[in-house]
Amino acid sequence: MIFETLTADLEGAVLFVEISAPPMNLLGPELVRDLVTLIQYAEADDGINVLVFRSADPDYFISHVDVTRVKEYRQEAAKLTGEASIALLFRHLSASRLVSIAQIEGRVRGAGSEFVLACDMRFAARESAVFSQMEPAFGLIPGGGAVQFLTRLMGRGRALEVMLSASDYDTELAERYGWINRAMPAEMLDEFVASLARRIARFPRAGHAVVKDRVNAITLAAIADFRRDSDLFGENVRQPEAQRRVGAALARGFQTREVELKLARMLGELDD
Repeated sequence: MIFETLTADLEGAVLFVEISAPPMNLLGPELVRDLVTLIQYAEADDGINVLVFRSADPDYFISHVDVTRVKEYRQEAAKLTGEASIALLFRHLSASRLVSIAQIEGRVRGAGSEFVLACDMRFAARESAVFSQMEPAFGLIPGGGAVQFLTRLMGRGRALEVMLSASDYDTELAERYGWINRAMPAEMLDEFVASLARRIARFPRAGHAVVKDRVNAITLAAIADFRRDSDLFGENVRQPEAQRRVGAALARGFQTREVELKLARMLGELDD
C-alpha cells in the first residue's frame, strides 16, 4: 500500500498506521482519501483484524479539518459511504468489523477528536496529548460525530462544557471525563498499545464482530443522527458569521503550526 499521508506496516493481523500530513496533520482531502483507501483495503483482507493509528508528528495527531477545503474532503469521504460527510466515514469505522485503536500524542482538535472518538479505543501520552472540540468558537456545531460520541461517553453536562467552551483539555482531564481510555507516560505508550493490539488480534475475528455489534447497538448513534450533525455543519459553515470568524482566525495564524500550539487562547480573543 502506497499513500501520500499514511504509512502502513502489517505485523501479523495488526496493521500499524502512521499519519504524516505536513505541516500539521490537517484533515484535508489527501488524508481523507488515504483513510478511505486504507479502510477499504483492511476490510477486504481477512488477515487484518486490528488497526492502530499513530502520528509521525509529536505535536499533532490530527489537528482538525482544513477549513479552506471543506467541499473537497467531503467529496473524498463519499467514496466510502456514498455521502459527502466525514461524520458517516467516521461512523463507518466505528461500525466496522475491524478493531481500531488510536495511540495519541500531540493535539487532536475538531475532526481530529472526532476521528479518535470513532476509534474503538483511545490511549494518550500524558505529557503531550491535547484535546479540543472547538467548532462552537466559530458558531458551528461539530459535524463529524462529536455530539453523539461525547454525550454518550461523558454525559450531558461535561459534553456541553467541552463543546461550548472550545477549550483545550489535557490528558488527565480527558481521562477523567471519559474522552480516552487511559492516559499514560509517553515512554510506555508504544509497548502498551502494541501489546494490546497483538493480544486482541490473536482472538477469533468472529468474536470481535459480534461484541462490537452488540456494544454498538447500545452506544453508537443512528446514521440519521450523524447525518443531521454533518448537514448542520455544512449549512452553518457557509453563514456570514461563521465565515467572518474563520477569516479572523486565519488572519491571526489559524492553520499554521506555531499559532495552533496555543490555539485555545487565540480563539478566545477573536473578538478583541
